[in-house]
Amino acid sequence: METHPIPALRTPGVIATELGEPLHRVLYILRTRPYITASALAGRVRLYDRAAVVLIRDAMSAIDARNGASDA
Repeated sequence: METHPIPALRTPGVIATELGEPLHRVLYILRTRPYITASALAGRVRLYDRAAVVLIRDAMSAIDARNGASDA
């Protein structure tokens, strides 16, 4: 029997900690970007894979760049 590695899945809280961002920013990105979907559910908790973390980080960087550009 072949076994497959278990992917490292993260909750939004763990993602916020990894990225050093407040939880409300991560939740905002997840709520407003329909293309970032949960990889699995554990009860009512959504779990996200590494690809989703990259998308979340990129979305936050884009927001920061837009906001920084308007301050100049």
